[in-house]
Amino acid sequence: MTDANQHELAQRMAELARTVAGPRSVDEVLTEVSAEAKDLIAGVDAAGVLLIGKGGRFQSVGGTSDLPQRLDELQMRYHEGPCVEAAVDELIVRSDDLRTERRWPMYSAAAAALGVRSALSFKLYTSSQTAGALNLFALEPGAFDAEAETIGAVLAAHAAAAIIASRQSEQLESALSTRDRIGQAKGIIMERYNIDDVAAFDMLRPLS
Repeated sequence: MTDANQHELAQRMAELARTVAGPRSVDEVLTEVSAEAKDLIAGVDAAGVLLIGKGGRFQSVGGTSDLPQRLDELQMRYHEGPCVEAAVDELIVRSDDLRTERRWPMYSAAAAALGVRSALSFKLYTSSQTAGALNLFALEPGAFDAEAETIGAVLAAHAAAAIIASRQSEQLESALSTRDRIGQAKGIIMERYNIDDVAAFDMLRPLS
């Protein structure tokens, strides 16, 4: 990577970091990350993020086209593929030609039939309950190299930060909402039974 490319990457990462920290939804941030991946990494024809929750539930988000979602659906149908492997097990998973790929025979054949030849996936550090991967696809074989892996890893870190920040915000809002409901219930019990707040909370504790 040239000095000029490194400088541009640093500037783009700084701007993306500000995006993650701003008041935007996680879907908006992941869409931005996917768009940056397509723009910054040579050879990328499509990019997106796959999130896998408990029970195998999955979300395909932030796609630069409908192709990532179609590929995610194939991987979840066959329970194999680079995105699933990166989301659950490996840090970085790369395939230089899906037509000759032997690790995921059913998925590879289906993806190649859609014209996809190269794939590069990055594990997202999300939570114990949800796995995720940033996924890049190319219509040409051998599209990705070590530089693509380096830039993709940085983008994946930003995507993971956005997911974690969103979940923390949701948990905080839930906690505040729960606190408000407990306060309202305590007030009703105190008035109805003419007791103080400690006694009212003791009555609520078994229900909580």
